[in-house]
Amino acid sequence: MSCCDLAAAGQLGKAGIMASDCEPALNQAESRNPTLERYLGALREAKSDSEQFAALLLVTKAVKAGDIDAKTRRRIFDAVGFTFPNRLLTSKEAPDGCPDHVLRALGVALLACFCSDPELASHPQVLNKIPILSTFLTARGDPDDAARRSMIDDTYQCLTAVAGTPRGPRHLIAGGTVSALCQAYLGHGYGFDQALALLVGLLAAAETQCWKEAEPDLLAVLRGLSEDFQRAEDASKFELCQLLPLFLPPTTVPPECHRDLQAGLARILGSKLSSWQRNPALKLAARLAHACGSDWIPVGSSGSKFLALLVNLACVEVRLALEETGTEVKEDVVTACYALMELGIQECTRCEQSLLKEPQKVQLVSIMKEAIGAVIHYLLQVGPEKQKEPFVFASVRILGAWLAEETSSLRKEVCQLLPFLVRYAKTLYEEAEEANDISQQVANLAISPTTPGPSWPGDALRLLLPGWCHLTVEDGPREILIKEGAPSLLCKYFLQQWELTSPGHDTSVLPDSVEIGLQTCCHIFLNLVVTAPGLIKRDACFTSLMNTLMTSLPSLVQQQGRLLLAANVATLGLLMARLLSTSPALQGTPASRGFFAAAILFLSQSHVARATPGSDQAVLALSPDYEGIWADLQELWFLGMQAFTGCVPLLPWLAPAALRSRWPQELLQLLGSVSPNSVKPEMVAAYQGVLVELARANRLCREAMRLQAGEETASHYRMAALEQCLSEP
Repeated sequence: MSCCDLAAAGQLGKAGIMASDCEPALNQAESRNPTLERYLGALREAKSDSEQFAALLLVTKAVKAGDIDAKTRRRIFDAVGFTFPNRLLTSKEAPDGCPDHVLRALGVALLACFCSDPELASHPQVLNKIPILSTFLTARGDPDDAARRSMIDDTYQCLTAVAGTPRGPRHLIAGGTVSALCQAYLGHGYGFDQALALLVGLLAAAETQCWKEAEPDLLAVLRGLSEDFQRAEDASKFELCQLLPLFLPPTTVPPECHRDLQAGLARILGSKLSSWQRNPALKLAARLAHACGSDWIPVGSSGSKFLALLVNLACVEVRLALEETGTEVKEDVVTACYALMELGIQECTRCEQSLLKEPQKVQLVSIMKEAIGAVIHYLLQVGPEKQKEPFVFASVRILGAWLAEETSSLRKEVCQLLPFLVRYAKTLYEEAEEANDISQQVANLAISPTTPGPSWPGDALRLLLPGWCHLTVEDGPREILIKEGAPSLLCKYFLQQWELTSPGHDTSVLPDSVEIGLQTCCHIFLNLVVTAPGLIKRDACFTSLMNTLMTSLPSLVQQQGRLLLAANVATLGLLMARLLSTSPALQGTPASRGFFAAAILFLSQSHVARATPGSDQAVLALSPDYEGIWADLQELWFLGMQAFTGCVPLLPWLAPAALRSRWPQELLQLLGSVSPNSVKPEMVAAYQGVLVELARANRLCREAMRLQAGEETASHYRMAALEQCLSEP
């Protein structure tokens, strides 16, 4: 059999390619071509490869391209089966005078014909050919060889057909197809555009798995696309804008891509564009902002101008979309603009190494204020039927980011919106599972869910906590929050989130946002303790909260790396104990004793005596665990000392318990071992407050302090109140 005959037989695959253009009924095909049945019979009865070749040639001559329908194609497969194509694909010897790939080309052509049938495309005998087919994409050969090009086209047809089946992408990824497609695209040989199209489909279907299997190759494609994007001067730059987000990795965007991506975006966004040209650029910028923060933007004048331009454009887009009632909102674009506004908020509030200069910050804050006003206007129009829509969630998110940093402006509008925000947060809290799904849908609007960077919290309440923390300090907003039931909701939320950190749960896998949310809740409760003590006394939810704090602190103070949360819990519990001192739960119960023992541990371990070179006397210094976070911790520590002092006269059992812990003795011992000049006045005041109340409350405490040279120490530190107290019987 000649090479010409083999090439003719190979046209059977091309007939399969055209099958979708014309699918006549089988009986019509047979009536027009009665010879086909005889040739199919010959194909079924063929005993050798030569006979099968001959029969295939006859079938090819009997069936014109475009005349094969699905049923006829299936009958050809039933006659040929997989055994013959399998041998062709693995054959290493070609007939005399033929190129070495001719038999493999015929095998691929047959598979391409069969893969036009979705059922056959998912057949195990096709799936196990994926590794072989993938190697054909990168095989070297004459780029002008028509037969080789035809073979490559058939290979892409096979792989594309497999990708279209339910489990096809997973099989292609496991078979090494992603790496082969990357190499084929980067080689820019024949069919490289088909490689890119198939890569896009696989990334859209199984992004995480693709990156896991072929990260180096995909990064190489990203670098190539970024370079093309930076160089593009024609309409291809807009196409690349839509393509590039799919190739941003779930781990980190390589720094070497930052310059090209930023330069390409700067050129696009700095021009006058229609919305269809500008919107993909805004969405790409949002993906980069979400993944890298501002790291992808260069430092200096050009970078600051570019960032200001980004935020400006985003704010204009948000206002245009949300201020006009009845306007159709492009939710994916506006959500991308929210991400860029969030980047602007972060940079405007950054004190060190900000890309923006002070005048730019002032200007951008003013512009963002107007955009946030539009967001509030939009949210005020949202009815109950829309509360579960992802775009509403995204709008609440950007408002939460703004309120976390700025509550003084738009105060009237914010107060007007607060009832809606409380109801919205309550609705999503009560349907937490759906809220989680909403968060995922928000990510899908404009930002890939696997993109690195700050995660999108799965509940609306966590988005609002920082802003509510600021608002509970102010009389007007606080009264609205209390009236709408926010404190009760926050207590329930805190208890729910606390469960995630309790024994039996793996806290190592918890996102940082859970612990940060708990700390912020504590700050809100601290504000309420100070500004609305009556609420703490009368609302039963705070009794439940107090019980949780008491049972949780003993184990929390023992856990490494959680000192800041322990400080929040201890201080909040001590302040609440002063208000709830008549509660039965605080009358020397095991839980209350355990809580105060843990609180003493937190307060007593903050400072140690540290020797100094060249001096006989040690100095008072922070203990290692406290030293690194003292800036965040010190206010809580001083407040905790003050609250403990206030609890002593209210709880008669507390002074004896403190004595048994040896805290007053060890505190005096510490003060006696260090230079008084090393102890700051505020520390002296805090220590004296505790010692005086313990001495006044209990005779045994006074005696223990005297035995520890308390009067002498009080004299050295000029603690007049303590000195007087210890001098009394």
